[in-house]
Amino acid sequence: LLSPLLSTFASHNPSLAQTDSPDVGAVIAAGTRWELPHQPEVGSPDGSGRRCMAMNTPAATGPVLLVDVAERIATLTLNRPTQRNALSSSLLKTLRVEMATADANDDVDVIILTGADPAFSAGLDLKELGSTGNNLVSDRPESSTKNDGAVPSDAPATPWATTTKPVIGAINGVAVTGGFELVLQCDFVVASEQASFGDTHTRVGILPGWGLSVLLPQAIGLRRAIEMSLTGNFIDAAEAHRLGLVNHVVDHDELIPTARRLARDIVGNDQGGVRELLASYRAIHRLTVGEGERHETRVGREWARSYNPANVEARRQAIQDRGRTQV
Repeated sequence: LLSPLLSTFASHNPSLAQTDSPDVGAVIAAGTRWELPHQPEVGSPDGSGRRCMAMNTPAATGPVLLVDVAERIATLTLNRPTQRNALSSSLLKTLRVEMATADANDDVDVIILTGADPAFSAGLDLKELGSTGNNLVSDRPESSTKNDGAVPSDAPATPWATTTKPVIGAINGVAVTGGFELVLQCDFVVASEQASFGDTHTRVGILPGWGLSVLLPQAIGLRRAIEMSLTGNFIDAAEAHRLGLVNHVVDHDELIPTARRLARDIVGNDQGGVRELLASYRAIHRLTVGEGERHETRVGREWARSYNPANVEARRQAIQDRGRTQV
């Protein structure tokens, strides 16, 4: 039944978008970009001009990532709200591709990464992690393919290829484990008062693979980082700000407007200077902690070779139950 509809859409727009169902997981369907006249632009008081990836699919399905470009700002929104924006393999791939697309877009100077309420991201999708484990494999650079925006195989693992443009994290809710690592990969962070942060790698029985064991102690100090990682306990937005993990904490309704205001401040500067200074910051970072990131990647790859999805599946309910008590 869907085939003729999808063919019609594909004939008008050959690009593919990743879509997602809360019951059966991600599926691939042909997509297009359209206007949503009754849904305001993120951060726009007049409600005009929001563009996002949308599908001719039932209400239960939709794109796993929304993309909006306005005022030289690309806003990428993780869009699996019923799964708390858990990182499926399709979402990870789409995020890499769309980050690369935004970075290559001459109409974009700044990228904002956020999530569809109520969560920013609950981390790797435990259902997929406990069955095929494909989302654990897909977050490693050696599984990447060329020209899809993924990181090269000889680099430390990262959730997206390094951009030339700044990435602002607009953290709207809970950010856990892999979702927490997305936060740490942003150049700076604005958090909603409703945000909270937790590293539950040890609860799940997996190891960090996107630099958490380097970036977290760099942000908040070694001892507090070890405490967060080994206990799996969460911190709220106010504590994250006190520790230096986030730059600003704002009312929830002010999150995207604040992130966009900061983005516009960047847009107003000389972009050659912005990108050169950002590249310098990142190069200095690699000189100071690069070996630590490579060490984490090597350890993570070795551990992943012995990964057993059944172990995660056996603990999945207990992991989720404990997490709910802290959100």
